[in-house]
Amino acid sequence: MVWLQGLAGPGMEAKKIQLKTLFLCFAAVLAVELGTRVVISRSIYQPMLILGGARLLEICLIILIVWTWGKGLSSIGLTRSEMVSGLKKGLIWSAAFGAIISLACIALFAASINPLTFIRARLPTQTSDLIHFFIVGGLLGPVAEEVFFRGILYGFFRRWGVIVAVILSTLIFVVSHPINHGIPLTRLLGGILFAVAYETTGSLIVPITIHALGNLAIFTISLMF
Repeated sequence: MVWLQGLAGPGMEAKKIQLKTLFLCFAAVLAVELGTRVVISRSIYQPMLILGGARLLEICLIILIVWTWGKGLSSIGLTRSEMVSGLKKGLIWSAAFGAIISLACIALFAASINPLTFIRARLPTQTSDLIHFFIVGGLLGPVAEEVFFRGILYGFFRRWGVIVAVILSTLIFVVSHPINHGIPLTRLLGGILFAVAYETTGSLIVPITIHALGNLAIFTISLMF
């Protein structure tokens, strides 16, 4: 990973996320997560709708904290002037990564290994639940996770260098998700990819786009096969 040292992109200066900002965002996310678990355990409403509301609340709270007590939205790679260009770069990154994954799947098939075992997701059976799953897991979830894990955590760890920031933000990203068995390869590779994309471009829209399209692709493949 030595090559990561040369990836410094626009806006990726060190120490742009202060300890106060990190603490407030972490406290806000933790409070929402704990509250969500309590509400889901005691609610008769669909859990996915509650989870979607929680993700939206987390996005709003982090943006409010960064805007009010941090260094502004530019400190987490969100500027209005780079929204369109970030989206275009995200699509290019997604296409390139998709091509690499496709070649890897072909190689696994040739080796008599089913690549679907690594990427298949458990989907709801009812149509309404499935639609909510795609919206929350494919759109709201990636935005909330990238704003926190890359915008806040990676931005804070960046003061100690690219490699440290990539490793720490990726490890926290992986362990924050349920690990059923084996090595969570997709989340591990995803965390590294999202961090490198953010470091290289300086725009959080890029990893958001890659993350969202990646999740939607995994859900679609799981639905079809």
